[in-house]
Amino acid sequence: MNDTRKRTDDMVNEIRCERDELQVKLHLARLELGDEWNKLEEKLVKLEEKAKELGSVTAESSQNIGAAAKLLGEEIRDGFKEIGKHL
Repeated sequence: MNDTRKRTDDMVNEIRCERDELQVKLHLARLELGDEWNKLEEKLVKLEEKAKELGSVTAESSQNIGAAAKLLGEEIRDGFKEIGKHL
């Protein structure tokens, strides 16, 4: 085998190895992000429930629920932004 062919074969093998490593990392990232996505979806449902509660409570309770909803909303928003950074 000539030198050019060997270097080309070595390069192809190196690229394949890098590709395989990236495929594993990508698979693991999908699993991790999928879990995080599901948690955020559950929190979003809770936030929607809190928003519905605001219409039928007293002003004092409304402030408490509103504050909790705001914190939960910020947590959800930050979580989605974090997932977006990985995409």
